[in-house]
Amino acid sequence: MCCMLTTLLLAGPRLALIIWWLFSTSRFNAAFNAIIWPILGIIFAPWTTLAYVIFYRNGINGLEWLWLGIAILIDLGSYAGGGYGNRDRLRG
Repeated sequence: MCCMLTTLLLAGPRLALIIWWLFSTSRFNAAFNAIIWPILGIIFAPWTTLAYVIFYRNGINGLEWLWLGIAILIDLGSYAGGGYGNRDRLRG
């Protein structure tokens, strides 16, 4: 059960972004100037990229910064949580 939940959390935003990108490229074109930023976002910070695309219309204003900050914390937590959980593996 834990592995399935982890897989869904890791694949969920990436899969959602790729499907959304295939069906609605205009939203991505409005949010990003170059194609490299959404690709890097999908690889390294999928929750932040998803939040940015959802809340970007004419820029990020007001309460939208809070949601973007929460998404950044989720992305950082996914990397830090894996490192913290495996901290004893490298000790010899």
